[in-house]
Amino acid sequence: MAGPVVFFAVFFAYPVTAIVGRGLHDGGAWQFGRVAEVAGRPEILRVLWFTTWQALASTALTLLIALPGAYVLARFDFPGRRLLRAVVTVPFVLPTVVVGTAFLALIGRGGLLDELWGVRLDTTVWAILLAHVFFNYAVVVRTVGGLWAQLDPRQEEAARVLGAGRFTAWRRVTLPALVPSLAAAALMVFLFTFTSFGVVQILGGPTFSTLEVEIYRQTADLLDLPTAAVLTLIQFAAVGAVLAVHARTVRRSEGTLRLVDPARTARRPRGAGQWALLAGVVATVLVLLVAPLAVLVERSFDTPGGYGLAYYRALTAVDSRGGTFLVPPVEAIRNSLEYAAAATAISVVVGGLAAAALTRRAGRLVRGFDALLMLPLGVSAVTVGFGFLIALDEPPLDLRTSWILVPLAQALVGVPFVVRIMLPVLRAVDARLREAASVLGASPLRAWREVDLPLVRRALLVAAGFAFAVSLGEFGATVFIARPDNPTLPVAVARLLGRPGELNYGQAMALSTVLMAVCAAALLALERIRPDKTSGEF
Repeated sequence: MAGPVVFFAVFFAYPVTAIVGRGLHDGGAWQFGRVAEVAGRPEILRVLWFTTWQALASTALTLLIALPGAYVLARFDFPGRRLLRAVVTVPFVLPTVVVGTAFLALIGRGGLLDELWGVRLDTTVWAILLAHVFFNYAVVVRTVGGLWAQLDPRQEEAARVLGAGRFTAWRRVTLPALVPSLAAAALMVFLFTFTSFGVVQILGGPTFSTLEVEIYRQTADLLDLPTAAVLTLIQFAAVGAVLAVHARTVRRSEGTLRLVDPARTARRPRGAGQWALLAGVVATVLVLLVAPLAVLVERSFDTPGGYGLAYYRALTAVDSRGGTFLVPPVEAIRNSLEYAAAATAISVVVGGLAAAALTRRAGRLVRGFDALLMLPLGVSAVTVGFGFLIALDEPPLDLRTSWILVPLAQALVGVPFVVRIMLPVLRAVDARLREAASVLGASPLRAWREVDLPLVRRALLVAAGFAFAVSLGEFGATVFIARPDNPTLPVAVARLLGRPGELNYGQAMALSTVLMAVCAAALLALERIRPDKTSGEF
C-alpha cells in the first residue's frame, strides 16, 4: 500500500487541499461559515438536486441498455466480435466537447432528427442522458462482460438440471456472481455522470447545470474561489458517501468464483431469439454509438470546396496570423501518444500494487483505502488542474515546466480503472493455490508469478489498454496544465472549437477523427491478444 498511498497523497490530496484551502482561508483564519452560506443558496440546492437525479437516471439507463451488450459480447462468438468490442469502447475516450457538438448535430436544430421528423432534444434532459449512455456504454460492457465471460456456464446448467427455470437459474447462480462487477460498473457510471462537465455544458445550455459546471463557472467566469471551494467540498462529501456505501455493500457479496477460459464459454448464437438479441445489440450500437462518430468523420472531410483532405493538410501548418498553437496541430498526436504511454505505465504500477494490497482483506484500513482510490473520479477536474498549478510550484515538487505533469494528471484517472478491472479477478483467485505454492517452497514473489499472474494476465492487459485510452481522452485537468507548445489531442480540439471559422472547426473534426482512429487501433490490437487457458477475459 505504501506506493499508492504516497502517489495519491502527493499528486491528489495535496493539490486538492491546497486549492480548497486557498478558497476557505482568508485573513489568517478559516472561513468555515461560508460552507453553510453557499450550501443554503436556492440556486445551489437546485444544482445539487439536478446533479444527483440525472446521475441516478443516467446510471439506470446505461445499465438497462448496456447489459444486453455485455451478455452478447461475453457469451456469443460471431464474426466481427473483437471489432464490435473496440467500437463500443472508443466513445468513452472522446473529449466531451467533441461529443457534445456531435450530439447537437444529431438531435439539435438542423440535426438528423430535426430534418427527418422535426424532433429536437437539445432543449431537454434526454439529450444529456443519451450522451451519458454514449460515454458509459463501454464501462458496463467491459466491466460486467469481462467477468461474465469467465463464469463457468455449467453451474447454471446444473441448476436447470435440478429443476430451476432459465430465469431462476440465472437469478440464483449467475446474478450473485456478477454483483461485484455490476456494482463496480454502476459506481463508475454514477461518478462520471455525477461529475459530468462537457456534456452538460454544451447540451444543457443555461437550463441545466451540474456541480462540476458550476465549479467551473465560479472559478473561470466569476473568479469566486471561495464558492468554488465550498462546491468542491460538497461534491467531495457526496462522492465519499457513495464510495463508503459501495465498499460496505459489495464487500459482503464478494467471494471466490470458479473462473474458466473465456474461449470455453462463448459459442455461436442458437435459435431465432439469440440471433434477434445479437441483431438488437448491433442496432443499438449503430444508432447510439456509431452515428455520432460518423458525424465527426463526415464533417472532417466536408470542406467548403467539397469533400476532401484540406482540413487534414491544414493540421501540418502553423497559422501565421497568430493561431491557436505555437506548433502545428499535428504535433498533438505525438504528444498525446507519449503522454498516454507514460500515464499508462504509472497507472499500471500504482493500480496493480493497490489492487494486490486490497486482496489481502486486512481490516477497515484497507476497505477505506479501496474507497479512496476512486475519489479522483469524483472530484472536480477543474479543482485538480488548478491544484496542480498552485501546489506543485516549489522545490522539490516544482513540476510546472516538467513534461511529467500531464501524465501524472492523466494517471490519476487511469489508476481507479486499473484497480476496478483487476480487483474482482484478483479476489476471485483461490487463496489455497497461493498457500499450496508456499507449502511447496515458493517465495511470495514466485507464488505471485506462478499463481496470480497467469490468472490475471489478461486483466492486466485490458487494464493497461483502458488506462491508455482514458489517458488519450483526458481533458478536464489537462486543459489547465498542457503547455501551448505541447498540446494533447483533446486540448487541441477544444481550442480549435473555441475559435471561430470553418477552418478551425474542420481541423477540430479532423483531429477528433484521428483520436478515434488511434483509440480504435489500440483497442483492436488489445482484442487480438488471445488469452491463455488460464488467463482472464476481464
